[in-house]
Amino acid sequence: MNVTHGYSSFPDRRDGVRLFQKAVEAGVDHFDTATLYGHGVSEELVGEALGGRRDEIFLASKCGLRRTEDGRTVVDGEPASIKRQAEASLRRLGTDAVDLYYLHRLDPNVPVEESVGALAELVQEGKIRSIGLSEVSVETLKRAEAVHHIAAVQNEFSLATRNPELGMLDACRELGTTFVAFSPLSRALLTGTLHEPWTLPQADIRSFMPRFSAENFPANASLVAQLQPIADRVGATLAQLALAWVHAHGEHVISIPGTARRDHLLENLGADALELDAETVAACSAIVNRHTVHGARYTEGQQSTIDSEVFAEEFADAAQAAG
Repeated sequence: MNVTHGYSSFPDRRDGVRLFQKAVEAGVDHFDTATLYGHGVSEELVGEALGGRRDEIFLASKCGLRRTEDGRTVVDGEPASIKRQAEASLRRLGTDAVDLYYLHRLDPNVPVEESVGALAELVQEGKIRSIGLSEVSVETLKRAEAVHHIAAVQNEFSLATRNPELGMLDACRELGTTFVAFSPLSRALLTGTLHEPWTLPQADIRSFMPRFSAENFPANASLVAQLQPIADRVGATLAQLALAWVHAHGEHVISIPGTARRDHLLENLGADALELDAETVAACSAIVNRHTVHGARYTEGQQSTIDSEVFAEEFADAAQAAG
């Protein structure tokens, strides 16, 4: 996503391809993309960069969020559409099958059983090898699991976003489902390197997200600064500390930090060697948590597409942000 969609200062195509190739050389073997990212361009870049090394990587993509001809982004979980999107993904990725294919968002107009049923047919056809869901609730996961095993749930999870603690982490453990944490660095908030995000280009999603506003971000940045002594004590950067905190929540939990820069890629990989004890995890949790973070993670409009559990105060925060 970071290379083509949602943020700013994207690398050009050549540099994007080279970044993916460098990632494989550095030991990365899990690549996550989607139909929506760059409206197909991300999948094209992954296919171009990694087509010759397909057997070295675990490849994941997503359907269910797409762009219409008039430029709108729509949630579309119709079975026929899912199959069309999958065929298009395979062409762009230059592969016969993806290892994991997610329903990117739950379509409120289509029962999850129907969407997962279409994905199950793609498994039977050998076009996808496993099924995932993204930004879903425990209830939705269990309904989907009754149709076909759900190999992975990809929801946002970080020190700043704790929603999966409302049952999803436990549900995934019980069902043998991998929990995949997206935005584990809270869109660079937890790295300590982001400054004045409200001045970012309008196309950058952080420019209008409540947590990154001029009113809220300084307080959030101050919280992150309080993590620095802990990072220093364990011999890590802030980013590595935040990633290790996520990984400490169970062997079934992994993270997919995105980046458009090779130095950040290598820094993130350094978190693999960092194991936090319970005391350090608790110390981090006490500083950055849902009670101390200022602002909702999404605007009211963005929140309307989300099925995953929310804390009660998030409704009020999103409504206030909407004015």
